[in-house]
Amino acid sequence: MNLLWTSEEMVQAMHARPVGRLPQGVTGISIDTRTIGRGEAFFAIRGERFDGHDFVTKAMHAGAALAVVSEEKLVMFGNLQLPLLVVTNVLGALENLARLARQRSQARIVAVTGSVGKTSTKEMLRAALAACGKVHASAASHNNHWGVPLSLARMPQSAEYGVFEIGMNHAGEITPLARLVRPHVAIITAVAPAHLGAFRSVDDIARAKAEIFAGLERGGTAIINRDDRRFRLLGELAARAKVKNLRSFGARKGADFRLQSAELLAEGSVVEASIAGQPVTYRIGAPGTHFVANSLAVLGAAATLGADLAKCALALAGVRPEKGRGERHRLRIDGGEAVLIDESYNANPASMAAALAVLAATPVAGRGRRIAVLGDMLELGRSSNRLHRALKKPIETAGIDRVFLAGEKMGELARILHPSLLAGHAASAAELERPLAASLREGDVVMVKASLGSRFTALVESLLKTYPAVGKAVG
Repeated sequence: MNLLWTSEEMVQAMHARPVGRLPQGVTGISIDTRTIGRGEAFFAIRGERFDGHDFVTKAMHAGAALAVVSEEKLVMFGNLQLPLLVVTNVLGALENLARLARQRSQARIVAVTGSVGKTSTKEMLRAALAACGKVHASAASHNNHWGVPLSLARMPQSAEYGVFEIGMNHAGEITPLARLVRPHVAIITAVAPAHLGAFRSVDDIARAKAEIFAGLERGGTAIINRDDRRFRLLGELAARAKVKNLRSFGARKGADFRLQSAELLAEGSVVEASIAGQPVTYRIGAPGTHFVANSLAVLGAAATLGADLAKCALALAGVRPEKGRGERHRLRIDGGEAVLIDESYNANPASMAAALAVLAATPVAGRGRRIAVLGDMLELGRSSNRLHRALKKPIETAGIDRVFLAGEKMGELARILHPSLLAGHAASAAELERPLAASLREGDVVMVKASLGSRFTALVESLLKTYPAVGKAVG
């Protein structure tokens, strides 16, 4: 049995008090009894909606080797037949274990933040670096105050590369997480009006993203987007943070990792680029200009870390869109097929524009149409109405045939769309299920996108139930 941590290491790192007979160690770290593996440690973290202490018994029955619990909750477990590590604060204990994971690791570390593209960039980094060594990367979108320490604490000592995603909703959130990860390379994918409700301006969002520079290892490298409108500001912020090595990616002249050309295909892209002066031609197995742009940062980071650039570039052909982030399904309909593009995980103005461009580049068959199904973009503050109305231009530019809208904010867009485009506007995603399903026909390509809180995931599931998938579409 391969142990991630010995019990002794956990006791010392977390300043924990053992209760019961401890195992030799644990095979993993979990905060979720639905996915916990046998032999793992369960951390009873208290969240906004749930308290992990209420699930310790369930963790024991699921095969947990031990549980980490708060001193103030210890009275709950008087008769529990499960070894415990008792700490003052469970999340703080997880952070301490994460620090030890980083301290003992010899891995080369990359951290990624940005308003859009964090997770897809992280997954491209995972795929690229895996061609050159053992990679540990954040699971799903574990990028917040508990997700980052959890991901770091899970990093095995044998990892040769570590890839971590860091997100934020408010200023000041990235700094402690970046200092925990201490990356050798820090990437900011792009700055856009996401979570604008918590900021006065997009410049303030850029300043919050630039907090990632605070965690850079001495001699580390920051990589920023030369095509971004906040490129100059990010450069100034990097200088203030005393970043010695600043590199850029993009299509503009002067980018260190520069796009030369890209052939955008329905199933992916073929890219020619110059990575620190070295010409590279490669294929990305996921469609969209956002994948092309961020692949430059990925290969730039790989080259900076000393990885084999050719192997990393070749590995990008295996990249596929993830669930809710561009995953494609082939639906059986009217004796033929239609394509469903699932972008239901999240949305902001920049990612909406990118998704509409992907829809525009996806070919239809026969009498098929390009159909956009859009829901509210949340957390945009006072700019929300304006930014929803601004979607009219990318919709028209993309040549979309029909648009279904749901949500209060999308009412702003519904009022200005041409009647020939607007197929319907509903109060909620649930109200769109029947009319959308009834409108589809063979050859259509339908793209579904909204902020997670708009509950468009259920709309995708409804379509898959109505029209069983033939399989995953390529790309």
